[in-house]
Amino acid sequence: MQRLVQMLETQNTTHSRANEGTRSYPAEKARQGEIILRKPWMRLVFIAGLVGCVLLVLGIRIAAGL
Repeated sequence: MQRLVQMLETQNTTHSRANEGTRSYPAEKARQGEIILRKPWMRLVFIAGLVGCVLLVLGIRIAAGL
């Protein structure tokens, strides 16, 4: 029982963040990831999303110009 109480005390995340100061994140963990599209339908959905964004921007510009 005492071990359980100790584990719960160490996992308590309700401490104040003000005491932590500025938090840093190592550059090794902040590197950009890669998009892995292994199946053809995944590629299709991804490309369709990109094309859809471009068409949306063009549609808004055309509608704003009229």
